[in-house]
Amino acid sequence: MAANNFDKFIVPPGEKISLRNDFSPSYRPNDLNSDEAEDKLKQGVKKLVTLQDKLSAQNSHSVLIIFQALDAAGKDGTIKHVMSGINPQGCDVHAFKQPSTEELDHDYLWRCTKRLPERGRIGIFNRSYYEEVLVVRVHPELLEKQHPSFKASSKLWQQRFEEMNNFEKYLTQNGTTVIKFFLNVSKEEQKRRFLERIENPEKNWKFSSQDIVERQYWKDYMKAYEDCFNHTSTKWAPWYIIPADYKPFARLLVSDIISSKLKELDPEYPQLSKQKLKELKSAKELLLGQTK
Repeated sequence: MAANNFDKFIVPPGEKISLRNDFSPSYRPNDLNSDEAEDKLKQGVKKLVTLQDKLSAQNSHSVLIIFQALDAAGKDGTIKHVMSGINPQGCDVHAFKQPSTEELDHDYLWRCTKRLPERGRIGIFNRSYYEEVLVVRVHPELLEKQHPSFKASSKLWQQRFEEMNNFEKYLTQNGTTVIKFFLNVSKEEQKRRFLERIENPEKNWKFSSQDIVERQYWKDYMKAYEDCFNHTSTKWAPWYIIPADYKPFARLLVSDIISSKLKELDPEYPQLSKQKLKELKSAKELLLGQTK
C-alpha cells in the first residue's frame, strides 16, 4: 500500500472531523480478500522484523504506538498479528486498565510515562493516557478518585488536550516517534462480536457484563472521541482512524503504517570503525586457528 494512501485515514491536524460522516468502520478495498490480506500481512511482518532489528542496532530512536478503541474493536488481535515476528527483546506491550491506588496518587500521565520505550525499542500502549479524556469524560465521577479539586468541564478537557499535545511534542523532539491508532468498529459489528463471545465457549472469557453497560454510552463515547481527535491530532503525532469491522484489512493497514513510519526514521546497522573491523579480523583468525 502506497504511503500517500494513508492520508484518507488521518485526522487532519487543525480540522474538525465527524466519525460518522468522514470515516467508515466497514471500509475495505473492493479487490482485497482475506487470503490476499493475510499474505500481504505476512510480507509486512517480515519488513517490520528487519526495520525493528535496525532500529535496535542503531539505538538512537524509539517508537511509541498507541491503540485506542471501544470494546471488541480488535486491539489485542491487531497487536498479536502485526507484531507477531518482532523480537520480544526490542518491544514492550503495556495494557492500561483501571488505575491502581499508587497510580491515582500521581498525576494522570505518570503511569504511562514510566512505561515509555527506551532508545532502540518499540513500546505499545493498549489504551493510554487518552482514557483520561475518554472514559473519564463519559464517567466524570472517576475524577473524584484522582483529585478532589477536579471538576468535569470543557476547561478541564481542553487543559488535558494541551498537556497531551505538549507531552507528545516533547517526546518527538527527543527522539520518540508517536503513532496513534483508533480502531473504529461499528455498533452493529461490536454487537456481533459480543454475541460471538457469549455463544463460543472458547471466547467466553473475553466477555464481561460491563461491556453491555458501557455500550449504553455509545453516543457519549463517540462525542468524546471526536472531540479528542479534533484537539489532539497534530503534525508531530496525528491520529489514524482504522476501519475495524473487517479485521484482515485493519491489521494490514496498521502494519503498513507502522512500516512507513519506521522507514522515515531510516534506521541502519552501525558502521564499524577501522579499529573494530581489525579486531573482528583478528578474532576470526584466532577462531580458525583453534583445533578444538
